[in-house]
Amino acid sequence: MSKLPGNAGVSLLGDKSLDFYRDPVSFCQDKMEKHGSRVFQSRLFNRPTTFVCSAQGMRELLCEKSNVFLKDPTDLMTKMYGDTLVTTNGEEACLLRLSLTSLFSGSCFESAADYITNVCERCLKDLTLSGQPQCVYTAFKQLGTELVLGLFLNVRPNEQPELFQKITQLCTQHWHGLISAPVNLKVPMWSSGFSMALEAREQLMDIIKDKLEKDTEGFVGSLKSLPLPSSSCASQHLLLFISALIPKALASLLTSFTVALSGKKQEGTRQRALMDADYLQDVLLEVQRLWPPFIGGRRIAEKDTTLAGFHVPKGYGAVYISYSVHRDPEVFEQPDSFLPERWSGRNADHKHIICSFGGGSRNCIGIKLTDFFLKEACTYLLKHYDWCLEPPSQNLDYKWLPVSRPAIPPTVSFTALDTAGTDGNDNTKHFGH
Repeated sequence: MSKLPGNAGVSLLGDKSLDFYRDPVSFCQDKMEKHGSRVFQSRLFNRPTTFVCSAQGMRELLCEKSNVFLKDPTDLMTKMYGDTLVTTNGEEACLLRLSLTSLFSGSCFESAADYITNVCERCLKDLTLSGQPQCVYTAFKQLGTELVLGLFLNVRPNEQPELFQKITQLCTQHWHGLISAPVNLKVPMWSSGFSMALEAREQLMDIIKDKLEKDTEGFVGSLKSLPLPSSSCASQHLLLFISALIPKALASLLTSFTVALSGKKQEGTRQRALMDADYLQDVLLEVQRLWPPFIGGRRIAEKDTTLAGFHVPKGYGAVYISYSVHRDPEVFEQPDSFLPERWSGRNADHKHIICSFGGGSRNCIGIKLTDFFLKEACTYLLKHYDWCLEPPSQNLDYKWLPVSRPAIPPTVSFTALDTAGTDGNDNTKHFGH
């Protein structure tokens, strides 16, 4: 057992949270080079913290020792969403997962799949209509918003435009609570971002509770029939499911996919991905490996333990960095290169290392639904368009927090393809099985 490389610093003065938030990727790369290790310690949120940037350390943290490293009960997510599957621990988390799993499988999944297909077609069919390059992140975020509000709350823009717009604005306002200092402060003519987020939360909860009382169809109807531990559990989970976090994550991945496959050089990749559902899966894995929508996650050590051979004292934080885990050279040759073929070759058995949606028993409960959505959206793009960056030279450096995307949203020019006679090549029928 070895001592963690690095220094956890002293209280307050030694905190490195600002350095981390400015650029988490550079922060971790600098520390890894300095200490010669992909696991090291620093101080984050004024707590001594183990940073995990290796595939081995991540697997121990999220899988083998998931009962030792627990969710932080004081985390900002709890303040913003309440006690949900994402924030609870132990038996409560297991019971919640068992209850909610049925919503993402069976007949519920089949119904959701039909809706996803319709939303993708409606939102993506007019990318060439303006004749101008598209800010794809904005377009894909709108697609994600329509998806989650229609799927989880039965609110659709073509049926209830005013309510849809109101909820969208409230979700954005609520989202700002996750990226604001957690200070609930109001003075005449001014309120803190966190205070405004809490106000948005109250209004959203009123809308959600009304839906739970009146709606009997779809996800809402199924959710309220589940054996949940408290009367507030259903509404708190709906608040989580319609969060702006989900459309932003979906937009992040679709933007990265579009940029990675743009231009003449990637024409062969686009054609192969359209014709071969397995290869499209490899492309999407590689997109998620290189450009994960979430930088990672945080746990707290409940007792003294180890990670990757290093001693982690009780009370230490542990943060896994998905960007760095996904580029661990011990697992991935040419870790910084976009090589979809790796997933049908040497890395065919390493899909479990992709951890941007968590891992182990606490991974995202909606991962199957997310996977289906991404394949449907990407297949529609591949079948109906060619595309390229416009202008060709753009700054594609990423910002990584709170959700990753190019810091300057890229603009893409789409060209409609002649799809006559191509229905037989539609591979969407293979998804979801």
